[in-house]
Amino acid sequence: MNSQTGKFIIFFGILIVIIGLIIYFFGSKLGWIGKLPGDIRVEKENFKFYAPITSMILLSIVGSILWRLIARFLN
Repeated sequence: MNSQTGKFIIFFGILIVIIGLIIYFFGSKLGWIGKLPGDIRVEKENFKFYAPITSMILLSIVGSILWRLIARFLN
C-alpha cells in the first residue's frame, strides 16, 4: 500500500460520516427520494415490487459530478 491508498481510505471514511450526518439530521426531509416520476412501484396483496429507476439515475449523475470534482482536487 502507498500513501495514495491511505488518502482514498480517509476520504471515503469522511464521506461515509458526512452521509450519515445528513441522513441523521435531514432524513425526514429526504422523503422524496424513491418517489420521483419514473420510479416503478407495484403493490398487490402478497406482492411488492419497487424499482427506483429515476432516483438511481439522479443519484448516479450527482455522484459522477462529485467524483470528478474530488478527483480534480486530489491530483
